[in-house]
Amino acid sequence: MAKAKAQHSVKDRNKLRLHGAIARDLGVLIVSGRYAPGQILDGEIEASEQLEVSRTAYREAVRILSAKGLVESRPKVGTRVSPQERWHLLDPDVLAWIFAGEPDDSLLHALFELRAIVEPSAAALAATRRKQNHLDAMQRGLDGMAKHTLHVEAGRLADQQFHAALLGASGNPFIISLTNGVTAAVDALTEFKQRERPLTRDPVPDHTRVYDAIASKNAEAARLAMSELIRLAIKDTPSMRRGEIKPRKASARPGRRD
Repeated sequence: MAKAKAQHSVKDRNKLRLHGAIARDLGVLIVSGRYAPGQILDGEIEASEQLEVSRTAYREAVRILSAKGLVESRPKVGTRVSPQERWHLLDPDVLAWIFAGEPDDSLLHALFELRAIVEPSAAALAATRRKQNHLDAMQRGLDGMAKHTLHVEAGRLADQQFHAALLGASGNPFIISLTNGVTAAVDALTEFKQRERPLTRDPVPDHTRVYDAIASKNAEAARLAMSELIRLAIKDTPSMRRGEIKPRKASARPGRRD
């Protein structure tokens, strides 16, 4: 009986990995523009045969994409790629799929623009509302960044911990609800900045200035320090340094439109 349960558990995990992998592959094709908004994806039977997977696995993958706003399925119409404005762009998976390729420069600008709107204000709030546990978590993040650097995953996880603690210190439940999206954006942007070459500038002092302002309860200094941190992050990003904004055009692919 125990052996049968163990085998069943392994089978469930393999199934989960399969439909997750299918969702990722389709998601990358969608966010990269290979499947354009309005395009109808292949039907369940045809797609599952092409991918050599079960119809159930493909159906579950489509449900994942639907939950993230990338597609919508309708009877007698099929599964249609949704317009970009319906995509859950701050979903960590969607962000990862966007950065799996070469992200659209206009999306990079928009992502930094979001950070510039949210994080300085969150830092100002954190300076007036932070508690010791928030400062402790931010300090652990700083220590991890200094120890590991942002060149490796451990350092980037520490960076995410710093930003998550800062948003948490804002005390605003709506800002806190953005934590997963903002930290995923921070991580994706940090990795992207290092595709051409490692960072030559140490970002830890920038984060330390934000921490010091929050610790000293100086709201305006915290706002300015976070704004400067983001400005320098933009400067570190290759395409942003060039000032280029070249939205990718969707390439033609077989498919049908209504």
